[in-house]
Amino acid sequence: MDLATIFGLITGTSLIIMAMIIEASGGQVSLTKFWNPSSMMIVLGGTTAATAVGFRIKEVIRVFSLIKLVLQKPKHVMPDLVKELVEAAEVNKKGPNELEQHISNVKEPFIQDGLEFIAQAIKYDDFKAILNKRETSRYNREKHESELLKTMGNFSPAFGMVGTLIGLVFMLFNMGGSGGIDSIGPAMGVALITTFYGTVLANLIFLPFSEKLQARNKENSQAAQLMIDGLLMIYHKKHPIDVKDMLISYLPHQERKQFLDTNE
Repeated sequence: MDLATIFGLITGTSLIIMAMIIEASGGQVSLTKFWNPSSMMIVLGGTTAATAVGFRIKEVIRVFSLIKLVLQKPKHVMPDLVKELVEAAEVNKKGPNELEQHISNVKEPFIQDGLEFIAQAIKYDDFKAILNKRETSRYNREKHESELLKTMGNFSPAFGMVGTLIGLVFMLFNMGGSGGIDSIGPAMGVALITTFYGTVLANLIFLPFSEKLQARNKENSQAAQLMIDGLLMIYHKKHPIDVKDMLISYLPHQERKQFLDTNE
């Protein structure tokens, strides 16, 4: 699990709830007044419906898996990728048969596919084009997914306002009834709850999750570039030390140290 995401969600939710409890304890209003099924229906239903208009329905359904993806740890561990590529470079120097046998031991699918292409003696230009095309397609796909959550983050406050307007309309019509002026306060509170829901969902769930997906996409792009550079060097049968020296340039100093220590 991604501890930063979990910490942010728990902290943000806890602070909001604590503030609500403090305010509720000082007055006559129960905390349960903040729960309104109709308001939640307007915000979630409206946001989902509006997103379905702009995106394909299967992409909207995938939102739940995207939220699960955000809560998981990053997909790639860069030092592990370097180790796999350096090991593959060592095996490749022994010959294509040894490389082909080694492929099943590789954990990263992208590296595994690349080594299979090398073992099949594919042309260099075709090999490079395939690797770059796969990375471009992955980048665009993940970028589209982050834009979907960002769109939901933009829609939810708007539908919160829609719910507020609906509540205000009913409040104004009820003012001429039996409730009169005394009904304004409670009715106004219910109307504003919808805006509360929309704002919280947008700024605690949808928009932060979109930012997290964008950050993950950049991390995956860096990992993919590392793997492409490593595979291209393996294709040219570069010495494992040269492969390692090239790839550790992608790593921060603290992670690079473990590879430099092995030379000493």
